Formats: sequence, structure tokens, C-alpha cells
Amino acid sequence: MTRSNETTNETTGIIIFAHGSRVEEANAGVRELAGQVEQTSGLDYVRAAFLEFAQPDLATAVAEAVGAGRRRLIVVPYFLTMGVHLQRDLPGLIAQERDRHPSLEIRVGDSLERHPRLPSLILDRIHAVMHDHES
Repeated sequence: MTRSNETTNETTGIIIFAHGSRVEEANAGVRELAGQVEQTSGLDYVRAAFLEFAQPDLATAVAEAVGAGRRRLIVVPYFLTMGVHLQRDLPGLIAQERDRHPSLEIRVGDSLERHPRLPSLILDRIHAVMHDHES
């Protein structure tokens, strides 16, 4: 990794933003995913945040990232489709965080919808079920 990339890594944080669930195991799965992304990516700050039912919420996650010295955040929506939460709720939350932290650069990625590898992931799940029934 070049020094320029190291500097970027040291100042950039990633937030995987999920809906949140009343089922804590689901929330733990998102936190685990964030840890796996951090571990396999070479990035040193990947955290989960939730819209509702779980903590941290986005405001708390952003405040923690700022407290950890992050000057840039990339928010990756962990949603399958571009529903109301991504069309209305997330932009409002991001606007609030930009107002709260004017020197923080916040970028938002796309939902998982239309990702080119999604059909292959679905097919993997289909094949797994078919294989289970053949055994």
C-alpha cells in the first residue's frame, strides 16, 4: 500500500448502514459482516449502524467515527432495494450529519439492488438447497 493510500485509510471510515431488527442475532450478523469487511479489505475502520431497533444509530456511528479521527465517511446501505428508507430516510439522516459535522466528508454508496453479482449469489443459494435435497 502506498503512503497516500495509508493516509486515506487512516482518515476514511466505512459505515455499513442496515435497517436493524428486533431480533438481535440479525443485528449481530451485520456487525459481524462489518468486521469481516474490515478484516479482508485492508481498511482499518468499518462499523455497522442501524436505522431502527438496534444500536448504534447513524448519528452515534458518525460521532464515533469523528471521535476516532475520521475526516471522510463512506456509508454503504445494506439494503436490497431502493425503498423508502433509502429514498427518503437516509438522505435526511445524512443531511443532519453534514449539518452536525460540516468538516466531515460523507459519501453514500448504492444499495445492493442491481449489483452484477447478486444473481450469482441467488443461484448459489438455489444450488445449496438443491444439493441438500439430493443428499
